[in-house]
Amino acid sequence: MYAVIDIETTGMSPERDRITEVAVVLSDGQKITESFSTLIDPERPIPPHITTITGIDDAMVADAPPFYEVARRIVEMTEGRVFVAHNARFDYSFLRAEFARLGYRYRRDLLDTVRESRRLLPGLSSYSLGVLCEAVGIVIEERHRALGDARATAELLHLLLRKKKEAGVEPPTLSSALQEKIREIPAEPGVYYLHDHRGEVIYIGKSRNLRHRVQAHLSGGNTRRALRIRQETTDITWQVTGSELIALLLEAAEIRQHLPRHNRAQRRRSRRIGLFSFTDPQGYIRFELRQAGEEEIPLQSFGTLAEGREKLSRLVEQYDLCQKLAGLYDGTGTCFHYKIGMCRGACAGEENAAAYNLRARRALQAFDFDQQNFFILDRGRHPQERAVIKVEHGLPAGYGYVDINQHFFGTEPLHDCIRPLPHYREMKTLVVNYLRKHRVEQIFPF
Repeated sequence: MYAVIDIETTGMSPERDRITEVAVVLSDGQKITESFSTLIDPERPIPPHITTITGIDDAMVADAPPFYEVARRIVEMTEGRVFVAHNARFDYSFLRAEFARLGYRYRRDLLDTVRESRRLLPGLSSYSLGVLCEAVGIVIEERHRALGDARATAELLHLLLRKKKEAGVEPPTLSSALQEKIREIPAEPGVYYLHDHRGEVIYIGKSRNLRHRVQAHLSGGNTRRALRIRQETTDITWQVTGSELIALLLEAAEIRQHLPRHNRAQRRRSRRIGLFSFTDPQGYIRFELRQAGEEEIPLQSFGTLAEGREKLSRLVEQYDLCQKLAGLYDGTGTCFHYKIGMCRGACAGEENAAAYNLRARRALQAFDFDQQNFFILDRGRHPQERAVIKVEHGLPAGYGYVDINQHFFGTEPLHDCIRPLPHYREMKTLVVNYLRKHRVEQIFPF
């Protein structure tokens, strides 16, 4: 199961530039089964040299949707599929950057048709999409437009998969025992565990549809990593959670506990960039971006400093804050916004701390779970049940389940059902991001 992607952009930098067009072409490995494409409003001018290449100009995208309006469609179409593109890192990095700006971590297994073509079609003078397709007789309709290039890449993928099969490198099939096990998995939200022949957990994942995700995971990918996981997996276990939020929290906790060897991204111990606030000696609330310590819980975490600076820049504009006090201006003296009349003068001593902090506190409210205690009530594992997530001082303390009628008798049944969760700093971010993007049945303070 493959999702072939092509994008057009305003430039080459995922941090600085934006997507102007995206196409998703679904394939079963032999034929195209579905496709979707749309222009995207990049919310910035398209450079003339980009228009010369793609034919996409500002007028064409003026009425196009911004990325956030099509983000869910892209997630749903690519979920459980291998992300395929020609020079896949380029398309993948742009999509990950766009999703990161929305507070969503987008992850898929990759297959790069450039890399596969070099291995299976050696000796060509170039491995650009145009040269490759001409060499193998694939016609590209609308070159340098997302849908035309994505369809051509899908046809190239089919050719490469046939070459693999002819060369005897066809991926291993699942055993009948595993196939039967997959049929037993419910099509419900939850967490799944892949085990090797010793019973060791080698991969942990979560999904809104466990059966579909496991089936796709063990039969869809032809990357080296996907093949290794398929070869090593001899058993599957799972936990149905009902609530997708519980699945997110449980996945994070279980990965930290088991450290499966194939959960590479989640096992990384690199220190992420965190956004922190503090009050300076003059009484001003300030912000800073820095690497978060192992036990520190930032207001929000970011994969790169650029992502953090972009978020902080939006806060400065939204709440009329000072660039210097927000840690975005490193020079001496007043900030750049003050020099052009956009800062009220906190950095120049012209606005006192009390007045400035009124706006800074409003900015903090977007993150401030630190003093909040509440239960989140959400979908349970069956209609007569509700899932419960307990949040204490802004941190998820545990989860559990109650009968649909029990929570009408006060908070005692909610406290009693809770199974504790370990405190990791990413847990807070998971809860905050989930509540920003999803509705839950009820939030119940205590």
